[in-house]
Amino acid sequence: MQKSELIKFNLPKEPGVYYFKKGKEILYIGKATSLKDRVKSYFSNDVIHTRGSRIIDMVSLSDTIYFETTDTVLEALIKEANLIKRYEPKYNIKEKDNKSYSYVCITKDSLPKVIVERGRTISFEDKAYDAVYGPFPSQQKLFVALKIIRKIFPFVTDKTGSKLYAQIGLEPDMNKDNFFDIYKKNIRNIKLFFQGKKTILIKTLNKDMMQYAKKLQFERASQVKRQIFALEHINDVALIDDEKINTETNFRIEAFDVAHMKGTNSVGVMTVMENGTVQKSAYRKFILRSTPKGDDLKGMIEIMTRRFKHSEWPTPDLIVIDGGATHLKTAQSLCRALSRNIRVISVVKDEKHKAREVLSTQNESGTSLSKELQMQAILLNSEAHRFAIEFYRKTHRKSLLGK
Repeated sequence: MQKSELIKFNLPKEPGVYYFKKGKEILYIGKATSLKDRVKSYFSNDVIHTRGSRIIDMVSLSDTIYFETTDTVLEALIKEANLIKRYEPKYNIKEKDNKSYSYVCITKDSLPKVIVERGRTISFEDKAYDAVYGPFPSQQKLFVALKIIRKIFPFVTDKTGSKLYAQIGLEPDMNKDNFFDIYKKNIRNIKLFFQGKKTILIKTLNKDMMQYAKKLQFERASQVKRQIFALEHINDVALIDDEKINTETNFRIEAFDVAHMKGTNSVGVMTVMENGTVQKSAYRKFILRSTPKGDDLKGMIEIMTRRFKHSEWPTPDLIVIDGGATHLKTAQSLCRALSRNIRVISVVKDEKHKAREVLSTQNESGTSLSKELQMQAILLNSEAHRFAIEFYRKTHRKSLLGK
């Protein structure tokens, strides 16, 4: 296959999985943050250095590309593993010894553990585990994925036992009367997620929530509601760290967000992405001192004003804020007042706090924002929201302790 043939496959910018095929034979399966950019990378001049001669052979043999989009990169990672297990494409096996792949294993203990094992250490014949999912080509990305899932459905591992895990929500609280019921359902939910059945999982959780509500177990119903929300707003920005979905040019995006509880302990944050990669070392926190209580718009103004007093920080190419047309117009006017010619976009949320629309100012050439940059902006906006809530909670706890 030649690079010129790619256009006919109409590959999208969305995350998903892709198949290189020769006739009906599947040669290779991979996952991508941006299907278009990822597949295009196989035809770059330096592919022999980045992927090796076997992958070049695979590309030259292939005659078609098939793809499936997913809602998130996390789901693409899990779908990739399930497809590799089902089809065993020869170039996936050739590229990496199958025994060095990683697997998620759920033990048969009375309190099941969720652990990661290398293929070489697993005995598939003796049914030592209740469930095994994989293979996962990257153990590093698998650990990141498990960290995301564990925040939604807390579980225990072979390194468990610290009270801290329960305190920070990574394990269910064993002191609760309904601990085993909660944990059993968490394991059920994890299995469904690793089977790629998110739609069924959400329906199951909605059923659970209704049952808890009928039994007047409102605290548990509220917990399940938060799990549903988390599944519908998966924050998997950490999984795209090594996939540049922008050009090679140096492009910096900054996102700002405000968090408070009825106007108390108001804080703001800035998150940063450069060339499609989040830069956590460049994140910044702001205690809002001059903003009237509960005024998110003026909170944004305070954050941006204070941010641009730091001339030593690199100037962003794009600014992302929360809110509608009023917020966008205000941020744009502020940039002009500060003599900053920077493009601004605003992410409008629906009632579930999910991105519904992106409002954008025009750049100097009058061109609209690409879908690629919109995707990056939405991801960074979600990361700013997470970071702001985390900072607010820490600030709130300190205020309660009188520190």
